[in-house]
Parts: sequence; C-alpha cells; structure tokens
Amino acid sequence: MLLSKIIHSLFRGPGGVTMSYKVSSICMKVIPLLSFLLFLQPAHAQYNWNELNEELQTKQQLLGNNVVCLIWKGDSLVYKKEMGDFNSKTKAPIASCSKWLTAALVMQFVDEGKLSLDDKVAKYIPEFDKYGKGYITLRQCLCHMTGIADEGGLKRLLQRKKFSSLEEEVNSFAAREIRANPGNDFWYGNIGLNIAGRVLEIISKKKFEILIKTKLFSSLGMTKTSFSDLSGAPVNPSGGAQSTADDYMKFMVMLLNKGKYNGQQVLSENAVKQMMQVQNKPEQIKYAPKASEGYTYASGSWVIEEKNGVAGSLACPGLFGTWPMIDFCRGYAYIVFVKNLLGEERADVHREIKKIIDRQIPCK
Repeated sequence: MLLSKIIHSLFRGPGGVTMSYKVSSICMKVIPLLSFLLFLQPAHAQYNWNELNEELQTKQQLLGNNVVCLIWKGDSLVYKKEMGDFNSKTKAPIASCSKWLTAALVMQFVDEGKLSLDDKVAKYIPEFDKYGKGYITLRQCLCHMTGIADEGGLKRLLQRKKFSSLEEEVNSFAAREIRANPGNDFWYGNIGLNIAGRVLEIISKKKFEILIKTKLFSSLGMTKTSFSDLSGAPVNPSGGAQSTADDYMKFMVMLLNKGKYNGQQVLSENAVKQMMQVQNKPEQIKYAPKASEGYTYASGSWVIEEKNGVAGSLACPGLFGTWPMIDFCRGYAYIVFVKNLLGEERADVHREIKKIIDRQIPCK
C-alpha cells in the first residue's frame, strides 16, 4: 500500500497533472530502488537484536573498541552495527581469514578443469620430488595435512622476510623435514595454502596477488580487498589479505548461495559442496590455535558444526580477531570485523555471538 502511494505521487505532478514521458521514465528507474528499500524493512523488523546489541556493547573493549558486525540472511543484510572508528568500508589486515579466499580460488581452477585436488604438488613443482615429497596432494595442502615440519608464530613471520618471492618460500618448504606422513595428522599453519597459491601461479603464469584479484575479487565486486604487501615480503596466500567487512561479506554470500553472486556463478555448486567436506578427524589434530581447539577442518576454514562429514557451519577466524562465519543450516552469514589479536577469551565472545544469532534465526 505504501509503495503504491509513492508510485502514484511520482507520476502525478502539482494539481494531479500527469507527468511527461521523460519524467515518467526517470521515475521508472527509481521505483526498483524504492521497492528494494521497502523490502528491507520487514527483514529487519522480524528480528529482535537487543541482546546482540548489548553483547557487542559490553564486549566492545575486549574485541578492540573498533568493531563492525554484519549479518546476512537470505537476500538481505538484516543487521549492521559499527562501533569506534571502524565502519563497514574500513580496510584492515585479516590474517588467516585469507585462507578461505585462497581455497576458493583453487576451486575455481578445479571448476575449469585446470587441476584436481588429488593432483600431486610435484606435478607442478618438481622441487618436491627432488626432496622425496612427491606424494603430497593439493587437497592435503588446503587442510593442513602435508606433514611438513612447520614453525610457530613469531619465528614463522621472521623467516618469511628472508624470501624474495612466493616461489622461493615454497621451494624452501620442499627441503624441510617431514614431521608425519601426508594425510596422517593436522598441523595448522601457512605451509599448505602457500604451496597451493604457488601452484596457481605456475598454472596461470601470473602472480598470486594479481590472479586472485582478476579471477575472484573482480567477480564479487571486492574492490577493497587485496593481497598486495608493501613491506617487501613475498605474497602470503595463507594470511596476507586486507579487506573490509562489506567486501568479505560478498564472498560469504556467494558461498551461502551455492557459488552464485549477483546472477553470476562464481563457483560451481559442487565446488562449494567440496569446500564443506570435513577433511580430518579430531584425533588427527596435532596443533591448532587455542581459539579453534575442538573443531575439525574443511578446505581453508574450520568446521563449527557438522553432520555425516559435511559442515553445517564454517568459520575462518584470523589472528587479528576478525571472525567470519556461515551457517548453512540456518541460512545466514555473519562477520565481526576488528583488528585486535584473537585470544581464547575473545573467541568465547564470538561463540556467544553465534548463540545469540541462532536464537533469532533457528535451523529449519
């Protein structure tokens, strides 16, 4: 009723005189926008976000003061809160949230038939055969089960600075000791996803940061997301992206919509299904960050809930505190975008946020 009154008023001039065809045509372009804005109103009205507002305000300082929280359900943004100096367009490093993006780029190449997840890495990087690691697969790279000895935290960051390129860094992985046979245990780190990123460079003959921008980010309109590193360190497919809350939400909406975004099939439905497959067992996990303990892993993301080996919800938290998550059962995606080191206490806040959202959006 409200929309029809607005439309009627647009087509009638002063005194009820009908407008010219030219003015009418302009109004016809405005009407879809008005319809969309009115459509959003009931989407917000059907939820009560008071509890979530209170939780975010109470935990704002713990999360780092600068916080953006977005929730997407169906085809609408149903919640948005900006706190401190951050807004949904603020760009910041997202650390390991990058892994999900890199895994999706790999799946684009799988969709195109340019590689298989069960391809041996040595097929593309002979250095791995040279050091007796020719049996490691791309699938194992995406789920941290290469078996290659990994360094922890600060030592890993310092080591990266000595390399001039991703190629040089990945070749050094080939020369490392094997900690366990590939596929036998899980050790969270940067090795696997960076190997996968280098394989994509070899296949495409393009630098990783350019490749992911042209193939994935452009398709999703993620204009403020990049892997460019001005420090001179090599590109880091495992943790080197910078993004915004708005941009990263576009990526999650694509996954939530079975690979489709804005009418374009960015990933096949089968590729998204493969990204939801659980790749390890709890007893195989030899190392995981405190914030992720208790979860299994898929391809580039943690499995928060699962049923029969398929993820019901996935999350990809980063070291700097940003926590993106998709709940496929309830049909929503959310992101809490911050820049503050993620500790166990802050991870508990994110888990509580999910519980609050779940009470508003039950699983059907």
